[in-house]
Amino acid sequence: MPRYTPEQLAKRNASVWTEIQILLAPVQFVIFLTGVMLNTLYANNLASIDFYWISVAILFKTLFFVILFITGMYFEKDLFGKWVFSKEFFWEDVGSSVATFFHFLYFVLAWKGYPDSILVIWASVAYLSYIINAVQYLARIMLEKNHERKLKLQVET
Repeated sequence: MPRYTPEQLAKRNASVWTEIQILLAPVQFVIFLTGVMLNTLYANNLASIDFYWISVAILFKTLFFVILFITGMYFEKDLFGKWVFSKEFFWEDVGSSVATFFHFLYFVLAWKGYPDSILVIWASVAYLSYIINAVQYLARIMLEKNHERKLKLQVET
């Protein structure tokens, strides 16, 4: 089931929010990879890393996640008239909300004084929630690109 009408597709392609998302998403992915690497090295005692860097990494990951969520809200409002949970982006918004919850949970647990050994697990859960959410987005993007190709072929013939 296609997400965009041809008019919405043209609007999406012309939207500044699309460009912002295209620029920020790879930066977030690099921050994610850095955080996962640090978290894995720390959790498995493969390198002498101060736990401070685990928190810094997930802080930057969370900040970029929130920035992408907010710019995505503007995108959704621009295209579909709703800030969040439009029918076209409902499951992506649910996934982003769950991932946001796990990212923020890390900081709540840190504030409550949980030990590093527990926090590193919750950092991993936050990163896993991001992976699940990103896969969902990528699957939808691939379906949409396929739909766009079909529309283009229809117009050409």
